[in-house]
Order: sequence, then structure tokens, then C-alpha cells
Amino acid sequence: MDDPEQLEDQEPAGLPGADGPREDPRPVRIEVVGLSVYTHHGVGDAEREVGQRLVLDVSLALDGCDATASDRLEDTIDYGDVCREVASVAQARSHRTLERLCATIADHLVDRYAADSVTVRAAKPEPPIALAVEEVAVELSRVGASETAAVTAGRTAD
Repeated sequence: MDDPEQLEDQEPAGLPGADGPREDPRPVRIEVVGLSVYTHHGVGDAEREVGQRLVLDVSLALDGCDATASDRLEDTIDYGDVCREVASVAQARSHRTLERLCATIADHLVDRYAADSVTVRAAKPEPPIALAVEEVAVELSRVGASETAAVTAGRTAD
């Protein structure tokens, strides 16, 4: 009888990865949705002094991800680490606008993980406005260094 622990790491015959690592890593999108963080962002004094909960969504695109074949954490981006980084950046200092907060987080993630692109969405579920609204949010995307280099090279070749 086969040992169940040995079977865990084996790929069934005929499926992707069964014949060893792929030569062309596949693109992936890593997403964190609904990260709730208590922060001190906003235009009003009360928002900045008392603080409020923000809900953050983050998406990191990788044009090539070896983990699609290797199944190794070292070959991808650890989403637990992404959550810790996003929370740390969001709580490190106060910004008046969600736009600036999203830009700060996106720039940090592009630099830290060398992602091809990053999208950050920050929502205030209880915004301090006098009208009934479910939430207010800002979404911002950044292109990573490898994508920027490709775009720049394309423009100078014209």
C-alpha cells in the first residue's frame, strides 16, 4: 500500500506539473480582499485623531510565477506577508486622502515584491459624511519596474 505522505507531493499523471517544472512560468494574480485595518487617515481632525477602520483590497500581478509548477512558497509571493506589509504601511503614518494612502501602499508593494503591477483599493465603510452611503473608496494601480522598463523601451524605439 502507498504511503499517504508520499502521495501528497506527487502530481497525477497527465496533469500540468506531472512531467516536472514548466519552462514558461505562468502569469498569476495574487489578491487580498477585505483586509480590515484601524487607521488615522482623513481630512477632518476627528478622522485623524480618533481614527477609523479601513477595508483594503490588494492585487499583485506576476507575469511569470514558478510556483505554478514547483508548488514552492519561495517561488511566489506569500499573501500573509502581503497582509502584514499593507497593514504596516497603512498604519505607519496619516494621510489626508485615500488616494495618497493607496499610492504609498502600491509603491511599497511594487518595490518589495517586484510585481509587474499592483492595484490597491481603500474603502471607508463608515465615512464621515451627512448622507447615507454604504462606503466610499479609492482604487489605484501601479505598474512595476519591469513593465515600466518595457514601456519606456517601446517609447524610445519609435
